[in-house]
This record gives sequence, C-alpha cells and structure tokens, in this order.
Amino acid sequence: MAKKVVAMILAGGKGTRLQALTKKIAKPAVYFGGKYRIIDFSLSNVANTGISICGVLTQYESVVLNNYIGDGEKWGFNGVKSLCVALPPRQTEEGLNWYIGTADAIYQNLDFLDDQDPDYVLILSGDHIYKTTYNAMIELHKKNNAACTISVIEVDWNEASRFGILEVDENDKITKFVEKPKEPKSNLASMGVYIFNYKELRKALIDDHKNKDSEHDFGKNIIPTFLAQNKSLYAYRFKGYWRDVGTLQSLHLANMELLPSKRNDETIDFDEFPTIFSEDTHSAPQFISGEGIVKDCLVNQGAVIHGDVYQCVISNEVIIEKGAVVKNSVLMPGVTIKKWAYVNNAIISPGTTIKEKDVINKDSDNIVLIDYERSLQ
Repeated sequence: MAKKVVAMILAGGKGTRLQALTKKIAKPAVYFGGKYRIIDFSLSNVANTGISICGVLTQYESVVLNNYIGDGEKWGFNGVKSLCVALPPRQTEEGLNWYIGTADAIYQNLDFLDDQDPDYVLILSGDHIYKTTYNAMIELHKKNNAACTISVIEVDWNEASRFGILEVDENDKITKFVEKPKEPKSNLASMGVYIFNYKELRKALIDDHKNKDSEHDFGKNIIPTFLAQNKSLYAYRFKGYWRDVGTLQSLHLANMELLPSKRNDETIDFDEFPTIFSEDTHSAPQFISGEGIVKDCLVNQGAVIHGDVYQCVISNEVIIEKGAVVKNSVLMPGVTIKKWAYVNNAIISPGTTIKEKDVINKDSDNIVLIDYERSLQ
C-alpha cells in the first residue's frame, strides 16, 4: 500500500471515566488483557493492513505513551521503509497550541501529511479494542469514489445516544449524521474510523480552522459540513468484536470477554490473524503452585499464584499468596494479593498491594477500581 494511505491515530484524550488508571498516563497506554496496552490494537491493525506510515497524535500525560510508541518497532515499523511517530502538540512561530478537537489535531499536523503526500488518510481512535485490517474498507471507499467512508457498527438501541449515529440509504450512502442524539433514529454507530481523500480533507480542515464558531471536531463539524456540501459519504459495516473501553465497567467487561467461558463467535481470538503485537516484558515463566485453584483465567508470564483464582485476567509480575481468593477481576502488572485477602469484581491498578485479610467488594456486582494510592492508606 506504500504511501497511498497514511494512518493517523488520535490518542490524546484524558479518559477521566477510568479514574485513577488515567491519572498519570493517557488512556491508550492503559494495560489490557494481561499482556497488552490499549494502543496495541489500533497500531497492530494498521500494521496488519500493510500501511507503512502512521502518526500517533498524543497530548494528555503523553510521556509514557510516547516512550512506549518509540520508533514503532514493536508493530513492525522499522523506520527504513516504514515510519511510526508520536505527534504531540508543538510550539511554532504562532506559539504553543494544544489540540482543541479531533479535527484540529489533524489540522495541526498537515505539514506531516503534506510531506507524505498520501492519496487517502485513515483516521482512527487509539482507545478501542478490536482486531481487523482496513483493506476491505479502503477498497469500498475507492469503489464508491467517496469523499469519506465511516466504519459503523450496530449497537444496542439503549446505547445509541452515546455515539455518533448515521442514517443511510439502500446503498449505505450516508444521508444524516447526528453526534450523540437524544432520540436516535438509527442504531448505526460511528466507530471513529474514517477514510478521507486527502485533498478534500485538507481543504475541509483549513476551512474549519478559520471558523471561530467551530468545535473543530470530526463528528460535530467536519462530517456535517461534508453532508451539507452534498459530498459522497458512505458507511462501511464492520462485522466482529469491538469495544469502546471508556469506563471502568466497559474495561472490565472487555477483559472478562477474553476468558474461555465468555467467548462467542465475535469475541477476539488471539490465535487467529490478524496478530496483535505488543511489548515483551521478558519476564520469568508463570508459576502456579497447585496449593490453590486456578479456573477460567488468562495468566501472563511472570505471575506467581498460590491462592484461589476464578475468572480473572492476570498480568505479568502479579503475586497471589496462599489463602487469597480472587474472583472476576483484572490484575494489572506488579499487583500483589496478600495472604487470606478476598477480591471480587475489581480492577487492580499497576503496582497495587492488597493487604493481608483485606476484603474488597465481597458479594457485590459493581465494578470497583483499587489503585496504588488507596492501597497505602
């Protein structure tokens, strides 16, 4: 695909609904699935598509994320015939300008895109969990001679008001787009995945930048403007597993859906292509002593388990001591569960220690976050 398509991943959001998990790091850098960070999924999807140029637009608490992205080698971008680069806001002759919207973030990096001179720009979110390649979507965009193609998924009608909602005709040409409507007329939700013809996108971003009343957002401004100008916009119907992990509940659910007992035809299967690439922690092999019970769990390397663990996602360097019981929980790297502690329906943030005989969330269906600072109190 060479330089015909350049991918731009929006990865600068605060993710405040994830509470302490995003206090010091950006949401795309949050751990997921015992082995990964959330950003691994978008970057792996780009790499598996065969796109060789990728920019990652970072902003909030970007140090960890920028360091993690590095030169993109984890995902096969080696910097010789391919390129992956973090693009934080930077100071220019006009001053220091933070990204003030999704469209503004791309606008501020038009010089990067101009240098690549692409035919098409693929714009993605860096905080969704799904496996795919974008080849079929790109081919549909070309076939329809579209100005923009938006990847959509059917969501539950009760959830539709949380998304940008599209209405389409019999050919999936988009006729209407409403950002988070109070009374949705459709359940076709935008996944925040767009393909634009670059020349048209470039002009639209420049015009939008001049509009002082604009929020400089794709869903609120760029897409409605394209529709008002009668440009050809089409929906690409995504089939498969996709999760927006923007809340503690959705993050916990997406982790639990990785477990064998929760799998169905749409659940992510890591054994099948496309591969999700990540950082190797080079940990020691996992150790399960046999003193306790480990049932229906994902356990990463470096974990040491002596207690009873049921339906959990366990990251590297986790220690669960003898007599501890952990159920339906996500344990991020470096967590220690001391002897005779009880943990249920929890997300335990990196480096946290649950003290001996502590009881966390017993007999509750609510999801709680236990973070390092709280564990020291």
